[in-house]
Amino acid sequence: MSEMITADLVDLDLSADSKEAAARALAERMVALGRVTDLDGFLADVAAREAQMPTGLDGGIGIPHCRSEHVTEPTLAFGRSAAGIDFGAADGPADLIFLIAAPAGADDAHLTILSSLARQLMNAEFTDALRSAADANAAAALIRGEEPDGTGGVPEGIEDSVDSVDSVAVPAAASAGAATGIATGSPDVGPEEGPQNGPEEGPRNGPDDGPAERGRPFRVVAVTSCPTGIAHTYMAAESLEKAGREAGVEVVVETQGSAGFTRLDPAVIEAADGVIFAHDVPVRDKDRFAGKPTVDTGVKAAINRPGELIDEVRGKAARGEVTAAGAAGAAGAAGTDGASGTTPVERGGKPGEGYGTKLRVWLMSGVSYMVPFVAAGGLLIALGFAIGGYEINKAPSVMDHFVWSQADSWAALLFQVGGVAFAFLVPVLAGYIAYGMADRPGLVPGFVGGSIALTVNAGFLGGLAAGLISGAVVMAIQRVRIPAALRGIMPVVVIPLISSAVVGFLMFVVIGKPIASAQKAMTDWLSGLSGANAVLLGALLGLMMCFDLGGPVNKVAYAFATAGIAVADPSDSAMKIMAAVMAAGMVPPLAMALATTVRGKLFNAAERENGKAAWVLGASFISEGAIPFAAADPLRVIPSSMVGGALTGALSMAFGATLRAPHGGIFVVPLIGNPLLYLVAIAAGVCVTTALVIVLKGLRKPAPGAVSQGPGGTDPSAPSPEAKQPVAA
Repeated sequence: MSEMITADLVDLDLSADSKEAAARALAERMVALGRVTDLDGFLADVAAREAQMPTGLDGGIGIPHCRSEHVTEPTLAFGRSAAGIDFGAADGPADLIFLIAAPAGADDAHLTILSSLARQLMNAEFTDALRSAADANAAAALIRGEEPDGTGGVPEGIEDSVDSVDSVAVPAAASAGAATGIATGSPDVGPEEGPQNGPEEGPRNGPDDGPAERGRPFRVVAVTSCPTGIAHTYMAAESLEKAGREAGVEVVVETQGSAGFTRLDPAVIEAADGVIFAHDVPVRDKDRFAGKPTVDTGVKAAINRPGELIDEVRGKAARGEVTAAGAAGAAGAAGTDGASGTTPVERGGKPGEGYGTKLRVWLMSGVSYMVPFVAAGGLLIALGFAIGGYEINKAPSVMDHFVWSQADSWAALLFQVGGVAFAFLVPVLAGYIAYGMADRPGLVPGFVGGSIALTVNAGFLGGLAAGLISGAVVMAIQRVRIPAALRGIMPVVVIPLISSAVVGFLMFVVIGKPIASAQKAMTDWLSGLSGANAVLLGALLGLMMCFDLGGPVNKVAYAFATAGIAVADPSDSAMKIMAAVMAAGMVPPLAMALATTVRGKLFNAAERENGKAAWVLGASFISEGAIPFAAADPLRVIPSSMVGGALTGALSMAFGATLRAPHGGIFVVPLIGNPLLYLVAIAAGVCVTTALVIVLKGLRKPAPGAVSQGPGGTDPSAPSPEAKQPVAA
């Protein structure tokens, strides 16, 4: 790994007069070193993060930062402003500005290094040394924790107090987002002592059973998190730990950052006297902390006034104020305490997102859990057809008739198992939409509503409605204040009982029949599509499949297609739609693979290597195989892919190709109607996309490292991102 910060990334005379100008000046240095591929795109990501929450901190520090597809490797740029720049801090402008850039898929070690810098920014000696650094080399060396060359202006002894940000073994964040160490006013209490000794002592919730009676310091567990999970998360942790040391309070922090997180030991939580949540995104597994005095606030409050938060939680403990077991799961991302926080619906998504964005997230939650059932069930059904022919759907149950030596019996078994898996599609869709809204309490009414949707023939549309209604009903129930005596049975008895009854009534009596009628009308319309209308629909679905390569728009098109064949006897139009969707989804990765083969000099070494994997991913109908290329050059790759996908979708519909299997790529070609013309449609789209990508890339300079290669044919400066984990469609 190259150094995250060098002298070329340091500007000790930053002359910018606004935070936007400062970010641009520092980002231009990253572009010059090949660390950022698209300046404007990267700055847009920085601005989007800044819009969520100002990144100015007390003490004259500004930390604009983001994760971006336009970043090739984790990078820091540092600027020092004599006049100061307003980053929204309460105490005035910032004179120390750190621009932190992390790739969208940064690995744990890189993010741990970035988190180490965030912690160091809470060290006054560190920031004072930066203000007095005489030259860029000295400043960069100080940030890296190295001995500067020559006579750089780093005060003697500072190196010992600064953790290296280029060392993966960072003491302050030793396990990539793990629960951090203990801060205590008792020098003889180490990380293995204190909270680890608490299981035998039992709960400590009452005011008469406080720490003073047991002759030990007050104990606090905390969780910190921010939208990006790089800077504020770890700075808040460091600030709380420092304030704990000054107040003689033991503080253990779980940092839920981008590098992942390690859950606090249950014994540590059990031994705690109070809890602090400092977060701007939902706390994961929040129920672990139920039943204790709790302070719930934003992450910047922990950075700017940690002592007040510790005093507040101590006061709640003294008064015996605790979070009810049923309320922890309903506490909001930026509420007060668990008893009066927001509902799970309001916590979904990121701060500042509207309900439209949250609705998309909830729907995608259901679709993502449904896809494995679609893939497994659909492929089993397809194999049944391949072995036993299309009449296999009329075979008797294998419980009544199964002959081990007959191929038709095995075909019937595969078909019937696949049919059972397919029967879960709508209930799983509804159940996990409700889960995305209301967490686990939404599962029961969601599955019940989805099953009713099948019963009344409301199908896919009914499942969507059932999931949304179930989540809303559970949300409404969780808003009701209930006696403490009933809280223990709420998640097990009361919420499932009431929500299932309400959802069942609505689905059976009120909205089930209208939705079933709408579902039938849509099916009849699809069945009647022919000629130009069918071709236009194929082109539209092709555009959607290639727009975001496995993202929400792609999944909407895929779910639309699979819903049509998720019936006992799908129509010919539904099977044509499924064929068009799969064909279009194969185009982007296959086109990128072909482009890297015929014009490799237009791609860097990492992209050429990804191109080899894209052959297999594309042939298997895994659109995500093109993501590394789209992330590196979206303005050329995505439009080219959409053109090719639209052509393939239109040709597939025009050729009348059909498909009963919802997945499989070229491996299910024998099951496709008009297979030769189907392959022609795919080839046409691949060739068009390849040609467009080559032409567009040829109009700009070659990619960094495309010509100059290091030993062994590799590009020493090129990033080597791995393709994202393949996801169906």
